[in-house]
Amino acid sequence: MNDFDFFAGRWNVTSRRLIKPLSGSGEWEEFPGFTVATRHFDGAASVDEIVFPTKGFSGMTVRMYDERAGQWAIYWANSATGRLDTSAMVGGFEGDRGEFHGEESVAGRRVRCRFVWTVPGAGAARWEQAFSEDGGRTWETNWTMDFSRA
Repeated sequence: MNDFDFFAGRWNVTSRRLIKPLSGSGEWEEFPGFTVATRHFDGAASVDEIVFPTKGFSGMTVRMYDERAGQWAIYWANSATGRLDTSAMVGGFEGDRGEFHGEESVAGRRVRCRFVWTVPGAGAARWEQAFSEDGGRTWETNWTMDFSRA
C-alpha cells in the first residue's frame, strides 16, 4: 500500500511510442502530455488523468491495492475508445521499481504486456510498457513516459 503516493500531484510528461509495435520497425514518435494524479483510500488507490494535447486523446488510470494479495491491479481507460480495459495489469513494487504484468491486444492478437515504474527521486518518475509474443521470454519496449513534477 502507498506505493503510488509519490505520483499524487501534477506532472509534465514526455512520451516516446513505437509507431508499429511487434512489427520489427524501429520508428518512434515523441509527444508531450500532462497528468494530474490523486491518492485515495489512505493510499490503497491512485487515479490519474493524462492528456496528450497533440494526439487528440486522454487516458485515465485506476490503480487499486489488494492488501490480501499484496498486489496492485492497474486499469486503463482511453477517451478515444470510451471504454475501461478490465484486463488488469497486476504486480507490485520492490524499492523504487514496480513491475506489473497482464495481456494486451495488438493487431487483433493477445500478447503479454509488462509495465515497469521507476522512481529515481521526488521530482521524477518513468513508466515503460513492453510486449512479448513468446510468453515473456523476450520483451519489446514500445512506450516510455518520463514524468517531471510540474
